[in-house]
Amino acid sequence: MTGADSPQRPLRDKLRGLRTAAFGADPAGERMERIRRSPNFADGVFQNPEGTRSARPSSGSMAGLMKTYFRKEERVLRAPAGTVPVYPTTLADTAEPPASGLRLTWMGHSTVLAEIDGSRVLFDPVWGERCSPFGFAGPKRLHPVPVPLASLGDVDVVVISHDHYDHLDMPTVRALAATRALFAVPLGVGAHLEHWGVPQDRIRELDWNESTEVAGLTLTATPARHFCGRGLRNQQHTLWASWAVAGPEHRIFHSGDTGYFEGFRDIGAVHGPFDATMIQIGAYSPHWPDIHMTPEEGMRAHLDLQGGSPHGVLLPIHWGTFNLAPHAWAEPAEWTRDVAGQAGQDAAFPCPGEPFEPTAALPDIPWWRSVSRPIAVPWRPAAEPGGLRGAEVAPALQ
Repeated sequence: MTGADSPQRPLRDKLRGLRTAAFGADPAGERMERIRRSPNFADGVFQNPEGTRSARPSSGSMAGLMKTYFRKEERVLRAPAGTVPVYPTTLADTAEPPASGLRLTWMGHSTVLAEIDGSRVLFDPVWGERCSPFGFAGPKRLHPVPVPLASLGDVDVVVISHDHYDHLDMPTVRALAATRALFAVPLGVGAHLEHWGVPQDRIRELDWNESTEVAGLTLTATPARHFCGRGLRNQQHTLWASWAVAGPEHRIFHSGDTGYFEGFRDIGAVHGPFDATMIQIGAYSPHWPDIHMTPEEGMRAHLDLQGGSPHGVLLPIHWGTFNLAPHAWAEPAEWTRDVAGQAGQDAAFPCPGEPFEPTAALPDIPWWRSVSRPIAVPWRPAAEPGGLRGAEVAPALQ
């Protein structure tokens, strides 16, 4: 029997047919050679700083996760009980330059528009309805995007932290490819962008601790503790990164997805302190403790980046938009609000689409409480109005 007659061949062909354009492209040629030369690439894959107990959720952890993920009483907590309030961002909101020179607009999940020292940076833009390679399946938005992408206005640089679907969205990239924006991405991710129509000369592809200059800003890809991949066959051939952005007057940091690691101190020592940090505080789980931070770890990372003391403003990201973990929908915000108060650290809690300047009055109304079901608060050390430690409380009543 020849290979062409093999009974496995039709199955392989069917599986190949499921690989839509959204899966992207694997690095090859000179791009792959550059990856092999990276000091962060060893044994055929990119390596995490300090190592991890698991570079990605294991089959055993996923099996345990499934037992809780589909339990009805817990599943209902992972979505809002009502309509998430969305600020109707318009061009008028961002047409006037920020008085302080720095303005942030959280669009939901990890998408943030940063206006910094006269330039506009768009982090991890996801305007798609699902974070999935398929339009009919996968985590769906829990709130609409605050503003159509076409109405966002000019963007100088699009920054991508890594190639997971909730951070790198093919329809959004294709739309931005039609603009003049440059793309700053971790090593290897450029293969996806070129596959989707972004010209090679508009891609700045960086290894950790490499920098590029765009529109008067210095963008540096800094280490993170995560993993990559857009399919079942994940070869770890695209890098993941956090990002430090420095302008003439301001500095900001975007964590991407990451577990906590000691390297935040080094990043802060070299590139900080920061006027604002955008820190991942959602989609954590004991099933993957090394690749996503809890709010407590996110606060520790922020303080490390600031030299160990409260400074600047923390903007919590990576929560509220997609159901990606077993924790309650409102838990990341509620927990972050608590740890920020305990640390004496300023934190902003805008609803999706609400612009704010870190040096002005911060949005701090806990808007999620009006649409959250009662949740447990096991991180609180003592009895508080509305409930005891570990008990279920109705956030809207507190």
